[in-house]
Amino acid sequence: MISLDDAVTARLEIHGLKFEILVDPELADKMRHGDENVAIEDVVATFYVYENASHGDKSSEEDLEKIFKTTIFEEIAKQIILKGEIHLTTEQRHHLMEEKRRRVIAFIASNTVNPQNGLPHPVTRIELALKEVRVNFDPFKSVDELVKETIRILRPILPIRLEERRIAVKFPMDFAARAFGAISIAAYVTMEKNEWQNDGSWICVVKIPAGMQGEFFNLANHVAKGDAQIKILE
Repeated sequence: MISLDDAVTARLEIHGLKFEILVDPELADKMRHGDENVAIEDVVATFYVYENASHGDKSSEEDLEKIFKTTIFEEIAKQIILKGEIHLTTEQRHHLMEEKRRRVIAFIASNTVNPQNGLPHPVTRIELALKEVRVNFDPFKSVDELVKETIRILRPILPIRLEERRIAVKFPMDFAARAFGAISIAAYVTMEKNEWQNDGSWICVVKIPAGMQGEFFNLANHVAKGDAQIKILE
């Protein structure tokens, strides 16, 4: 659990009511982007939902039940983190933006090449190119989204090609619907083909950045509980 001194407010406003919790901004950001290893008890500073956290005014059980259909803190807190706004201090915002910038540069250096010679761009060259263009490293966007935006902005001044993998996956009937939902919304996945089979299974062919191969395998195996059939096409 984060200390109160380091926590920020996550707020959700709905039907004229405000609901606030106190959270670790970095862990809350990871939870917002699907990190299932982050536990809610590590994200929050207290186990209370407030109507005004700065005043210590707690939300009534009637309001919680009315809006969230539950009074269980963990369920409500997740909804506030995923659907609400996280209010950062200037220092916290700068720290998160710099962390996203560092991760984007590392990803580009590891997963792209100069199409003119087939060689990767050094980190220093990428950093110099970034100084010439304006990239907003939004602290609340995923690294996948920021990588796509950054590459698009860099291309006019830096010849760059993203190394990609094409992968085919078959999910058994019991996990097909869940897999379709999870893979369809993954920011780094481009769906080239998908087919529902007569036995209820689902087959897809996707294109992903080469550096996201491990993450995609983890996603596929997670939703199918290790029962996905995966084949790298190229």
